[in-house]
Amino acid sequence: MNFKRSTTSMAIALMALSLISMTSIQQDAFAQSQGMSLTAMADRNSDTITVTGKTISKITDVTFRVTSPSGNNVVGIGQVSPDVNGEFTTEFKIGPTWTENGFYTVTAMQSPQQSSLYTLKVLVEVANGMAKKTLVTETNMESGLVYTTPNVATDKGIEIYADAVIGSTTINIEGTTDRVSQDVTLTITAPNGNVVSVAQVSPMLNGEFTKEITIGGPLWKQNGFYTVSAKQFDDPKYTASTEVDIKDGVVVPEFGTIAAMILAVAIISIIAVSAKSRLSIMPRY
Repeated sequence: MNFKRSTTSMAIALMALSLISMTSIQQDAFAQSQGMSLTAMADRNSDTITVTGKTISKITDVTFRVTSPSGNNVVGIGQVSPDVNGEFTTEFKIGPTWTENGFYTVTAMQSPQQSSLYTLKVLVEVANGMAKKTLVTETNMESGLVYTTPNVATDKGIEIYADAVIGSTTINIEGTTDRVSQDVTLTITAPNGNVVSVAQVSPMLNGEFTKEITIGGPLWKQNGFYTVSAKQFDDPKYTASTEVDIKDGVVVPEFGTIAAMILAVAIISIIAVSAKSRLSIMPRY
């Protein structure tokens, strides 16, 4: 057996294997060394949209454009430089030009050639000049492919709000969840702990849900704070509650500090006017 020839063959095989491994590593490194990510965040009924992101390319600024749902109007523009880590952030205020209701498109661009790797878009819903709760991300940094998460809060669980007009006999329940495959169970409990209403509602694709509850009747005779609870899973993150003050079967107005001051001034004014009137009608000697 020719050991010299065998050793030479083994060396050539090892070199070939090393070259293949190095080429594979370089390809993987190249595949993950380009692209950017973009995230838009907004609280419910907020007038501020926060946009953050990260880019591999740090040599050029990131420019932004916000367009209306119809696509006819540009309502916001901006430009920001990435930091040493490639991270960037900016904010957009919802103003008078945001007259349309619907999904506004936030576009971030960094490449002069309009490369798809450095041009990303996210959607933020705005209604009546206020943002819907939003946490949406678009990225192509890891796979080289663009994917978008649903336009709802990620891993934030469930939130619930109860809106009612003073003196009304209906409660409008609104909420958001990041799990749209499961119905939400709504339970309203009286101040004494009795359950007065139970309902189920299916979240929409964007995670929002609404339900109108009619109050009044024998079950709603107790005055005080009624608890509105929403539950989707056994996980505490998917159980939320709020309260509504009800008296005599209707929603009770909640007087704040300003309202209390106005009421106090009104009472003092009435007393002062009454006292002055009494003095004016007293006979003079």
